[in-house]
Amino acid sequence: MAAFERAKSGIPGLDAALDNIRLGDNVVWNVTNLNEFSYFVDPYVKQAKKDNRNLIYIRFANHEPLIEMTDEDYLLLELEENNQDNEFCMIQRDGIKIYKVNPYNQFETFTLEVHRIIEKEGRDAFYVFDCLSDLQAVWSTDLMMGNFFKVTCPFLFQLDTIAYFPIIRGRHSYDAIAKIRETTQLFLNVYSNSPEEIYFSPLKVWNRYSQTMFLGHKFNILTGSVKVLQDGQDLSRYYKTINSDIYQNGQTLDSWERYMLQVRREYAEGKDIDDECDKICELMMTKDERMLSKIKEYFTFEDYLTIYDRRVGSGLVGGKTCGMLLARKIIEKNSPEIYREVFEPDDSFYIGSDLFYTYIVSNDLWDLRVNQRTKEGYYEYGAKLEKALKEGVFSDEIKKGFIQILDYFGQNPIIVRSSSFLEDGYGNAFAGKYESVFCVNRGSLEERLEAFEEAVKIVYSSTMNISALEYRKINGLDDTDEQMALLVQRVSGSYCDDYFFPTAAGVGFSYSPYSPLPDMDNSKGMLRLVMGLGTKAVDRTKKDYPRIINLDKPEVTLTKDIKEKHRYSQHYLDVIDLKNISLHDVPVDEGLEVIPRHAKRVLIEHDREAERMFRDRGQSREIVFVNCEGMVRNKEFIGVMKNILNTLQTAYDYPVDIEYTVNVGEDNSFNINLLQCRPLQVSLNDEDIEMPEDANVFFHIKDSSMGMSRKDRIDTICYVDPHRYYEYPYAGKSSLSRVISDVNAYCRDNGRTSILIVPGRIGTSSPELGIPVVFADISHFTAILEEAYSEVGYMPELSFGSHMFQDLVEAEIYYGALFENDKKIEFNRDMIYEYPNMLRDINPDLAEEIYDMVQVIDFKEDKAEFYHDMKKDETMCIFK
Repeated sequence: MAAFERAKSGIPGLDAALDNIRLGDNVVWNVTNLNEFSYFVDPYVKQAKKDNRNLIYIRFANHEPLIEMTDEDYLLLELEENNQDNEFCMIQRDGIKIYKVNPYNQFETFTLEVHRIIEKEGRDAFYVFDCLSDLQAVWSTDLMMGNFFKVTCPFLFQLDTIAYFPIIRGRHSYDAIAKIRETTQLFLNVYSNSPEEIYFSPLKVWNRYSQTMFLGHKFNILTGSVKVLQDGQDLSRYYKTINSDIYQNGQTLDSWERYMLQVRREYAEGKDIDDECDKICELMMTKDERMLSKIKEYFTFEDYLTIYDRRVGSGLVGGKTCGMLLARKIIEKNSPEIYREVFEPDDSFYIGSDLFYTYIVSNDLWDLRVNQRTKEGYYEYGAKLEKALKEGVFSDEIKKGFIQILDYFGQNPIIVRSSSFLEDGYGNAFAGKYESVFCVNRGSLEERLEAFEEAVKIVYSSTMNISALEYRKINGLDDTDEQMALLVQRVSGSYCDDYFFPTAAGVGFSYSPYSPLPDMDNSKGMLRLVMGLGTKAVDRTKKDYPRIINLDKPEVTLTKDIKEKHRYSQHYLDVIDLKNISLHDVPVDEGLEVIPRHAKRVLIEHDREAERMFRDRGQSREIVFVNCEGMVRNKEFIGVMKNILNTLQTAYDYPVDIEYTVNVGEDNSFNINLLQCRPLQVSLNDEDIEMPEDANVFFHIKDSSMGMSRKDRIDTICYVDPHRYYEYPYAGKSSLSRVISDVNAYCRDNGRTSILIVPGRIGTSSPELGIPVVFADISHFTAILEEAYSEVGYMPELSFGSHMFQDLVEAEIYYGALFENDKKIEFNRDMIYEYPNMLRDINPDLAEEIYDMVQVIDFKEDKAEFYHDMKKDETMCIFK
């Protein structure tokens, strides 16, 4: 027959999923037990008989036969084995040849005998081999088992055969599995809970590809049907199933692994290992004492084992990982019904912090690291080390660990997230300081590994970006040991044509220091919710407004009419583009076209006025906008989120913020994936501040600010004229961030308390909406206000929950808005032009139009005073 000719596996759905098994293919089935293998080998055997194939069973193991054998078969094989005249021990019956080969003859003899059988049977034969894992037991080494396969597989391939091989998951070192995988043509993982819950996931299919081939598949043994897992809830059940197995990390032992083996034995023997659990926690989790005490309170030895078995490299798993895992354990223990019915299973992997230093040392970057830790070299060598970390290489050993992670996730999208020593602890959120990188995770293993390595390098290098360095210095952490561990998570969501994204995602807060609504109970918390990936909920990008849900009054909004609702809604969503292998945003209309109807239903609100207008014209048109209205009106969802936030705050004994995704089912059910949890840095100062009367008011506002109560003397004010900023060429708008940074540095170096007033939204990535500064550019201002200017479309968004806001809160920087409504009682902007502009003294090399646009005044004998009452949410600045 022709090489690569298609053959039938006996399972039509499997043939469709793999674009058929071909002559020449060796098919390795990685199973938990041989019952799982039987689901696939039995149809293969029946089909081979039906097609009159030359079907051969190579029998060498002690387990039950994979092809049914009678007592007579055993007797005949025994007779054949004792017959010295026979070259091979073989019987033939019912269309099957059964060869018995003795593996105790050791590797060389055994392998040669098998090769002689293959040579004798010739081309186009169909094979079933006993479980390769039994060879490891006989030969006491994975290496030789791998070597056997490596020399046998190509021989079978050359003769255009098809061969099925089972191996048992968790019994072998990574090196052995890697050797098998790189040699075989097909490598598939099989998982099952029961005969009704059988899944397979191809890790390698040689010489063919489709968009769905490498996803998880569900196999129904009763109907023979195979379903590709693309729905978020199906994927959740799939990962819940496969996590019932312990994923082995390999069998090359170091002292840590030997220690863990010892503790495992003691645990199995019923010994008291409480002290050992404390030691494991301290060696593997975090350095944050308060977090350690919480973890020790909620974690069991089994929990530590789960983390250990899913860790690549040694060292700590870091703050973000600890926060996520602790939050899930708190909900599991204190709200078990929510955990059981609503939560997606966690299937993260953890790259230990020791690999960060290993990477630095192996790439000869240690001297850079030492110089960066000095006061003089903090910023200079930080920039050099940031660049160098992006250009390093990983050792083969580390790459093997990375491949383990990629094997588990198949070709489902993943995200590589920072999880440093200092992140997400009490007092230091590091919100948005370090990178998180989405991996589309499509293509060949080599392509996916390259992308994964690049993602790890980006996160590693982000430890040295200017915002992270500035943050550490402001918080007194510049001389503190900071190592980067990594959290690798499956991206939660559904496949929608060429896109992948969750129904919705966002951030949640158990306490809200912002009270935009009358008589709102701040302690109920709030949510920021967006369609698609949650990046829109934490970053200030483009013309997008997340849905703000005040959990005390979830359905109440600040928008006064449908026009405002439409304008201040979400216009773009972030998606993973599977076709173009990228992460980007698309218009919400494009997203609504590809999602299921039930998902669309919970995301949109109808503009009934516009629809009525079109009906009056004899036209039927659906006019909708995305504001997650259906989720807001879902009392069960709102109740669950309240419960989660309240439960976590009670356990933490501190306000918390979380990141989460939501996937909605056809029956309006939903799954929540809790991605992150950390102590929320908020100011709970409730001091009464008396506002001055009959004062020379610069501005006076109510109900549009965030920050603790205060009364400050103000030395410097920086004001950016909104009209001149609007008229400034678009290409030059981003340069204003450098000007703001110069003023920020002046205030820092001269100990000046200062106010910054800017048009639109500060920290946006879109210069047409505001000035695109980063936190390092504004870190030393006392107060920052966003000014509305509707004439050109500038509109503040007090984006509580964004990374920018978290920075302002932690730095105790007041944050407010000068709206064009009744919240702005008074604003006399012309008062600042009564003082000379000292920007030229700060930077004399700017273009003349910059000095006209940016007014910087510095009070000498005169002074300004700044007042903010948090309880009344009232703010005033006066000149004296």
